[in-house]
Amino acid sequence: MAGQVVHVGMADLKVVHCPDRLRSVGLGSCVGVALWDPQTKVAGLVHIMLPSAEGFTDATRAKFADTGVDWLVEMMQQNGARVERLRAKMAGGAQMFTFAGKNDLLKIGPRNVDACRRALAKWGIPMVGEDVGGSTGRTIELHSEDGRLWVRTVRGGQIVL
Repeated sequence: MAGQVVHVGMADLKVVHCPDRLRSVGLGSCVGVALWDPQTKVAGLVHIMLPSAEGFTDATRAKFADTGVDWLVEMMQQNGARVERLRAKMAGGAQMFTFAGKNDLLKIGPRNVDACRRALAKWGIPMVGEDVGGSTGRTIELHSEDGRLWVRTVRGGQIVL
């Protein structure tokens, strides 16, 4: 079963059923949060750009960790998944640029990772794999048939979570 590859853009969210796959490119400081239900084989992916929607009024919910993860869980449920069966994997959150000083506000990648972890913990969803941090961009592909998350780096490395 090959299925189709569904693209998840920046500040975007998609949910698919087996045998389809989800792909997101351009994960630098952004974080891809992948959810999978092993019973229904429903898979979902959100491309998070920023940790919090606080102070923003006109942006999509998928853009932020604090609203995007919630929306992803809701969409997974609407497609037959159950929260207690969901498993999470995450990739991205790189520190793409170095800044003089110690201003944590500029450390978007690590802040995105922390915010995604908090959002998943709120739902009680276990993190079963992650490839986060560093200083290189990533492309990810989530396979709905078995929950594998392929992570490819800009420098040519590849791992499977």
